[in-house]
Amino acid sequence: MAKERTYIMLKPDALERGLIGEIIARIERKGYRVERMQTMQLDEKILREHYAHIVDKPFFPDTVAYMTRGPVLAMIVSGENAVRGMRILMGATRFEEATAGTIRGDFAHSTTENIIHGSDSVENAAIEIARFFPDDQ
Repeated sequence: MAKERTYIMLKPDALERGLIGEIIARIERKGYRVERMQTMQLDEKILREHYAHIVDKPFFPDTVAYMTRGPVLAMIVSGENAVRGMRILMGATRFEEATAGTIRGDFAHSTTENIIHGSDSVENAAIEIARFFPDDQ
């Protein structure tokens, strides 16, 4: 097994609903370590970079409005197979497909406001960690 680092972000709805402690507890109970975390207020510039793959989609303005309405909690999480393991722990992106017991399955109300983001590959994790933790080199 490989020890990996991944980027995890608790989105504004997670902070608004007071779910930080519950979500971090689930991450730690799974055996992962939160190496670093910081709250931050995102702006459209960083969201255009982070969500470059959906900038031209009609729902992108709604994504910007959602992601800028309050702070997020950015984290570097590490452990054995952390990227894949966190993807499983988070549950499906579409909330109606997320199974009970996953973070999204238990807490998300919509696909747009789906509580949490996690890197989808080791390569993207490195890019996202550098984007949100530029001093972590």
